[in-house]
Amino acid sequence: MTGYGGQRPRGSTRLRRSISSISATATVFAACSAVGAGLLTGCGVLPGVAGGSREPITVMTWAPDGTSATNVPGMPAMAKAFARWVNASGGIDGHELNVLTCNEHNTPAGASDCARRAVKEKAVAVVGSYSQYGSAFLPPLEVAGIPYLGGYGISDQEFTSALSYPVNGGQAALIAGSGRQLAQDCEQVSLVRPDTIAGDVLPTVLNAGLLAAHRGPVADIRTTEDAGDYTAEARRALAQAGADPALVGRIGPRAAAQKAGKGCVTAVLGDRTETFFDSFRRVESDGQKVRVASVIGSIGQPLIDRTGGKDGPFEGAYVTGWYPEGDDPRWDPMKKVIREQAFGDNDIDAADPAVQTAWIAYTVLKKLIESIGQDSVRAVDVVRTLNKGVIVDTGGLTPELRWRFEDMLAAPDFPRIVNRQVTFQVVREGRLVSLKKGFTDVGSTLETSAANG
Repeated sequence: MTGYGGQRPRGSTRLRRSISSISATATVFAACSAVGAGLLTGCGVLPGVAGGSREPITVMTWAPDGTSATNVPGMPAMAKAFARWVNASGGIDGHELNVLTCNEHNTPAGASDCARRAVKEKAVAVVGSYSQYGSAFLPPLEVAGIPYLGGYGISDQEFTSALSYPVNGGQAALIAGSGRQLAQDCEQVSLVRPDTIAGDVLPTVLNAGLLAAHRGPVADIRTTEDAGDYTAEARRALAQAGADPALVGRIGPRAAAQKAGKGCVTAVLGDRTETFFDSFRRVESDGQKVRVASVIGSIGQPLIDRTGGKDGPFEGAYVTGWYPEGDDPRWDPMKKVIREQAFGDNDIDAADPAVQTAWIAYTVLKKLIESIGQDSVRAVDVVRTLNKGVIVDTGGLTPELRWRFEDMLAAPDFPRIVNRQVTFQVVREGRLVSLKKGFTDVGSTLETSAANG
């Protein structure tokens, strides 16, 4: 069974005890002929060959779905498609991949329940998952020694736990990059963000990016992450995007906004970012040009498409991402798998960063299992291989990934970050395209934010 050491007993081992004069190979074929190839482990194909008798590998992917706030159905859907793809070709290095999925309901209790189920099912890893409740799901995994591989990057604990192996720099890297990106054009930035533990770190990190270019500090506007209207927050954000707060009090937010300098408004509200910018569009002054911005996951190509494309509210918006834009040819292998294994699945959008993160996380898992090269793979084997410094090439979607101690970030709040790279994108003619070629390293900005936080 997966989760236990050793290998399955083979038919040849049992027969050699009583028929020592026959060679091992002949014994196997004789046994298979006598009792049927399907009844003895190892008949027909030797262990280690795709489609052979290596132990199946069980992993879990979780994400919230059907909630009033954040919903990420694309991650488990991509995980299932990946499993169908590799299993159609004999599995991963001869191991059938069994993917369990779990709805964590965007609650601490739901996240904890999913983690306990992963332990009960003897998962060797939790792969490509989304939850902001790291304090709820990581302790059960840590007790069981199960690694958290390639989480979305939304919880602080993903970047501190010794059993977390992130494939991107998380929300922190995006916000640091957004500060760097906005500093080029914005004299003042208003940040609208959730009043949550995960949201509390955002102003400090954004300021680090802005202050590197002698901008800021950011106007921090807290709100709930599941509101149906953000008119009040939109007014405040617009008014403070370069306006003197005293002037706002004297002449009102609209008039103050018209007198503001070169201001920008960024919102990081996940699924509710669309709701915020709908409110923002209604209160924005006709005569004022305010650049809007966000990060991938709050703004993405699907949102841009359904809000009017080049005629919508996001035309010209700055967006900071982890990976190349969705039209980049480096995503072609993932798109091929989606076409072959998930055709018609509306939960999977190749431009969704959650889907992209799941693809990268499972790419890492595949290369890990292949490098382990054992008949039975346990969680401890995955952790040992990661800690020994296996290098994973993701086909240019990220830098080469490795999780040795010396690869970690020199920042106490985010020590597990090994991928410090982000991409700068802009909405142009209704499409997310590169604003700057290649990746930008925000490691120094994150270290500055940790020092000043």
